[in-house]
Amino acid sequence: MTEVNKATPDEDGPPRPGAWTRFVTARPRLSLLVALVLTALAVLAGSGVADHLGSGGWEDPAAESTYATKALEREFPDSQPNLLLLVDAGRASVDDPAVTAEARRVAGRLSAEHGVTGVGSYWQATPAAAPALRAKDGHEALIAARITGDENAMGRTLDRLAPRYRGTHGPLQVRIGGIVAVRHEMQTTIKEDLTRAEMIALPITLVLLVMVFGSAVAAMLPLGIGIVAILGTNAVLRGLTAFTDVSVFALNLTTALGLGLAIDYALFIVRRYREELSAGADPLTAIGTTLRTAGRTVLFSALTVAVSLAAMMVFPQYFLRSFAYAGIAVVLLAAAAALILLPAALVLLGHRVNSLDLRRLLRRGRERGRPGTEGTAWARTATLVMRRAPLFAVGTTVLLVILGLPFTGVRFGTADDRQLPSSAESHVVQQHLRDGFPGSPGGGLEVLAEGRATRAQYAAYEERVAALPEVARVDGPLVHGDTAYFTVQPRGEAVDGAAQRLVGDLRALKAPFGTQVTGTAAVLVDSKHAIGERLPWAGAFIAIVTLLLVFLLTGSVLIPLQAVVLNALSLTAMFGAVVWVFQDGHLSRWLGFTSPGSIETTLPVLMFCVAFGLSMDYGVFLLSRIKEEYDRTGDHNEAVRHGLQRTGGLITAAAVILAVVMVAIGTSRVTNTKMLGLGIALAVLMDAMVVRSLLVPAIMRLTGRATWWAPAPLRRFHRRFGLSEGEPAAPAQVKETAGV
Repeated sequence: MTEVNKATPDEDGPPRPGAWTRFVTARPRLSLLVALVLTALAVLAGSGVADHLGSGGWEDPAAESTYATKALEREFPDSQPNLLLLVDAGRASVDDPAVTAEARRVAGRLSAEHGVTGVGSYWQATPAAAPALRAKDGHEALIAARITGDENAMGRTLDRLAPRYRGTHGPLQVRIGGIVAVRHEMQTTIKEDLTRAEMIALPITLVLLVMVFGSAVAAMLPLGIGIVAILGTNAVLRGLTAFTDVSVFALNLTTALGLGLAIDYALFIVRRYREELSAGADPLTAIGTTLRTAGRTVLFSALTVAVSLAAMMVFPQYFLRSFAYAGIAVVLLAAAAALILLPAALVLLGHRVNSLDLRRLLRRGRERGRPGTEGTAWARTATLVMRRAPLFAVGTTVLLVILGLPFTGVRFGTADDRQLPSSAESHVVQQHLRDGFPGSPGGGLEVLAEGRATRAQYAAYEERVAALPEVARVDGPLVHGDTAYFTVQPRGEAVDGAAQRLVGDLRALKAPFGTQVTGTAAVLVDSKHAIGERLPWAGAFIAIVTLLLVFLLTGSVLIPLQAVVLNALSLTAMFGAVVWVFQDGHLSRWLGFTSPGSIETTLPVLMFCVAFGLSMDYGVFLLSRIKEEYDRTGDHNEAVRHGLQRTGGLITAAAVILAVVMVAIGTSRVTNTKMLGLGIALAVLMDAMVVRSLLVPAIMRLTGRATWWAPAPLRRFHRRFGLSEGEPAAPAQVKETAGV
């Protein structure tokens, strides 16, 4: 069996420290000084990272709709507005002479602005287009324009223009909307919410860590590791923006995983180190044992989480890929800090890691628990669960399946202004368009026609399009050289089932020229296709690599299969809650969001990858301790009981702390971020408190010692390449295990 950091027995004393222990503890002060310098450089490199991140990324860059959108922006830039000025005339009509004069003056000023093109308005529109720009009640109308440049340039232009045009202009009241305003306001809101989430999470996390450790010194160590991981990942993301698009939403994952995983890893290492000190080991020996056991578990945990997050690289949307970039970086940095910086700090602290015991006043003179007496409640829980294993296995599984049933009614949609709070200006503008203007604003489909054609051919194609049952109106064509485009208005909502079917009908319709369809529903259709096409590959990648890693940890064939199935089962409550709350709108008033009636297509993929990885994190913690005890004693039931006793409280504490961080992220005013934070908080709590505490020991009791079976070739493979906590099993135990 391969032993990372395997200690060498000393004839007259405890094992000598392994190579890794000697490496990380040889110059502890130097290690911490280098870490401090690198962290300071990361602060400088990562400063202002949010200003370089994008707020889109939901579309497939290779899709037909993406190609058509870029072609239309290139060939017909003035016909692709992304900025809207909602002009409110109050009680007057938008056709009032004073209103008309002032509105034309505002539009004229806007057309003279640098970085703005294609300015048009209700007061300058052709008779055919004017009705779509005028509210049904006649008191509101639109000025439309296009801001040029990339996302960051558009944001800067909007910051310059908004104060000039927002507010009162004579008899008019003007509000700012449009795609560019929605995305810019979303980006600004996320930055503000992230700062608030950090201010909420950090002090609460510190209090919880003090409650877990008692010692204020020990409690500060995980928090410090988390901060190092977050700052380092911000620097990595800032560097990546020079080469690729990165979503601003990834910052939320950086904070959550940076704090959550770093605290998990540090909790595990510090707890094991204090156990060894309590058992009488000197600090250096305690560090060696800790790295050989808990350190190895942290390494495996980091790999399993990174694998789950890396699966998002399979998808073409940069929204998902951004979370892979951020997640892998923060996981690796958290593990590196826990395995390099934390041991150095523990060597310098020694027994002082137990200093500043803030729980002393609560003990009222009670004797501190002796080593080995911790977790007796978890031991009793494990005994009860294994005694009634069939009942707990069936009952827990049924409960999780029932909680996941709402997901069978999921409806997928696209992210729009309803991600923002109802008071956000761009949301207000878009809501006015939905409620008060004719048609379905933002829901029109656009057909790009490429190739030379006559007016008669364009007219014949327009007639065939208008004859489709889901079409309400066809406008166009607008012709530029050999390129033209039609605007097709569906009868129903922008992205409902009828609109999506219309996309297929338009793409199947024959024409004497090449056609490409884009628009909100087309982007959704293409996004669903891209995700559905690659989802099996992502799932297979996660499953195969997870199976391999868990086998290397345990040497069992059955345990990896159990781990994958039970992890997936632990996520059912999260997916059911996402649909029941965020799609169907239950609790929307309490949680402060507007339900669009659908779930953004990429969110379930993101939440699965993140939550699955975190569940494997806790699974590895539990399985590694069970395996260590089984290798030591060969007693299966006692190993399960001991593993839950030693890790149950730790896993629950880690889950509660991570849930606090995710709930803080879930206080965001952006619905997708709220869904991500609250959904994953629910998933980790269900995993720690239901799956790890009840379902895993019940299943392992039912499978018995067969849990550890592996065919002879795989046993030999594991002995050569596998990793595990503790010392290798005695020959008798290995023989006994192999014979099961």
